[in-house]
Amino acid sequence: MSLKPADGRGVHAGEGARATGTATPKQVQSRSWGEQHPGTVQVLLLGVLGIVAFIALMAGRYMVPPDTVIAVVLSSVFPIEETWTPTAASAVVNVRIPRIIAGLLVGAGLAVSGASFQGMFRNPLVSSQILGVAAGAGFGAAIGILISDSLVLVQVLSFVFGLLAVGAAYGLSRVRSTTPILMLVLSGIVIASLFSALTSMVKYVADPMNKMPAIVFWLLGSLNHVSAPDLMVLGPIIAVSIAGLLVVRWRINVLTMGDEEARALGVNTEHLKLVIILLSTVITAAAVCMSGIIGWIGLVIPHMGRMLVGPDNRYLLPVSVLLGGAFLIAVDTVARTAAPSEIPIGILTAIIGAPIFAVLLRRNNPGW
Repeated sequence: MSLKPADGRGVHAGEGARATGTATPKQVQSRSWGEQHPGTVQVLLLGVLGIVAFIALMAGRYMVPPDTVIAVVLSSVFPIEETWTPTAASAVVNVRIPRIIAGLLVGAGLAVSGASFQGMFRNPLVSSQILGVAAGAGFGAAIGILISDSLVLVQVLSFVFGLLAVGAAYGLSRVRSTTPILMLVLSGIVIASLFSALTSMVKYVADPMNKMPAIVFWLLGSLNHVSAPDLMVLGPIIAVSIAGLLVVRWRINVLTMGDEEARALGVNTEHLKLVIILLSTVITAAAVCMSGIIGWIGLVIPHMGRMLVGPDNRYLLPVSVLLGGAFLIAVDTVARTAAPSEIPIGILTAIIGAPIFAVLLRRNNPGW
């Protein structure tokens, strides 16, 4: 049995099954429980996300009892007599809720971008930062901190230079109106190295008493400066881009078969690559604007998702969204409660993510 595309070439039934997400009876029998019940896994992860968010609302240097948290949150909708202190209300509404929303958006965005890039590049070792967006955004932020004390300018320059870095990598990789995957990866490495060197130059010339510590702390990643205006501007950008990747997730399944097979099934691979790169770049650049550079999420979380629901991107991307959001909210809670002063999130994600990734490498078959 074969699928006959428009150009007359046949595609083997097994390849067609992988592209559309179907499976033979033998493949179904070999699937794990999570692969056979992806909807149940997503519901369970949604519950985990809710529990983690609720704990984050309670935990902090100022602990808030669970009944007070519920009352404060409900008071914004229903008329409830205030039996809590203004400090508790301010801690929940003005500090923790914005950080939880930001952690959800950044974690989910980085995770789904990493999963999309791993499918597009057909390589489980790439992440959302492979094309140099984080390095470019870091350089833009460093320039902003160097020349001004305005947080808005820092975020704008970070976003602009993140997009410029990926645009340069994409343009450098173009060969005869096509974009070979290997050229794209190598171009991303070149651009990332260039912007990393430029960032080092900015730190070298910065004032060592004020500017350089601010640059270093920002590059390590944190959610402590997230505000409601930031969420109103950057939140919809990240949310819409995540939705865009979820819409095309079944096409990423086709893209994992290779460019020739995908074109045989009627997929315009160049347009699809451009859409994935654009959406993932916007997510990562906006995330870096909001929280600084946070590594490992786009690399580790998709692997954890594959352990739960397998490699089918129709289910892997939604699971990555839930896992990434819950993971970053949990890490942020630890960052602001584990020590007298807040620990940069980038440090914790590396400390936690590296051992997890090492365990996943040892436990799983090299094939993915």
